[in-house]
Amino acid sequence: MTEKLTDPLTGTLDFGFESLYDMILAPIKSRFLLTALELKVFDHLTKFRSSQEVVRSLGSHPRNTGLFLDGLAACDLLVKRGGKYRNSSSSQTFLVEGSPTFIGQFLVGQTRWSEPVLDDLAAFVLRGPQEVAPVPGGESGDVLANYERSGMAQQVSCIIKEMPEFLSMGSMLDLGGGPGLIGMAVVASHPSMKGVVFELPQMAKSARKYVKEYGLVDRMAVMEGDYNRDSIGQEYDLVLACASLYSSKLDLDSIVAKVYQALNLGGVFVSIHEGLTQEKTKPEKMRLGWLTAELLGKDMAFAQGEIVGSMMRAGFRSVRSRTLNTPVGPMDLDVGQKAQMSRVVT
Repeated sequence: MTEKLTDPLTGTLDFGFESLYDMILAPIKSRFLLTALELKVFDHLTKFRSSQEVVRSLGSHPRNTGLFLDGLAACDLLVKRGGKYRNSSSSQTFLVEGSPTFIGQFLVGQTRWSEPVLDDLAAFVLRGPQEVAPVPGGESGDVLANYERSGMAQQVSCIIKEMPEFLSMGSMLDLGGGPGLIGMAVVASHPSMKGVVFELPQMAKSARKYVKEYGLVDRMAVMEGDYNRDSIGQEYDLVLACASLYSSKLDLDSIVAKVYQALNLGGVFVSIHEGLTQEKTKPEKMRLGWLTAELLGKDMAFAQGEIVGSMMRAGFRSVRSRTLNTPVGPMDLDVGQKAQMSRVVT
């Protein structure tokens, strides 16, 4: 619906352009954050320090350093009190290097994926997908491990722990589980469950490191392979796929059928992925998060109900779903259960 004023000077509107202005400010906020990470500002502000002290640590310009620190405080990344600055709670938890929950590299990596498209977005719109240089480094096991233990591992393990089937589960598979911390959190919250992280060889190496680090060698195994082609094992009571089914999107039914066959009777398949709604335009975070990859020609994001439909076609007797509020945006939790016993046809 189009709204217009009969008299631009004296008429009234029931809405304003605040949201449009917010979009103009958003790149400034993100650039301040990324620059602070580049300069390691947060490492120097674990306690209150003056602007002059920060200048001495960074070897930076005095006046502009003060303005920069004020900008970070305006973004709630720093607290300013009595002319001194300190990390906010969020910055202290997630933006100080060396912390097990440091996600600075993860945030920088997400930006690098988008920049080749955003730097010349008009070309992608007018001429279609363009060749871009590969992103240097990519997402390493350590970067993903910090991301997983910065909220997702705890959230997912709590959800699974609350399931009525939880205590009866004896084995689980973390399918495409990256460094495996989400699967490890699930196993660690159970009195006796044993688990497997299934990953490509390079990431499997990282998973083995973390299994050893967390003292779960006797309860958590690591299996290497490509789940689209290779066996994923058998006789699991739980299979978890948390943001890991994208390489199977064009043939989703095949991998979901493979999961179904790998489960014991009564076993549970837990999928946690975005579920786009409103003709694939919402939720905003999930839609925008995948747009740059899709402008490069990749088919990435799942529509709401897409994974549920595949579960039902594979034979899951029931599927229950709800939306989770995660650190990276709303995601759909879809839980399919395999029937306790096969039907007998007479």
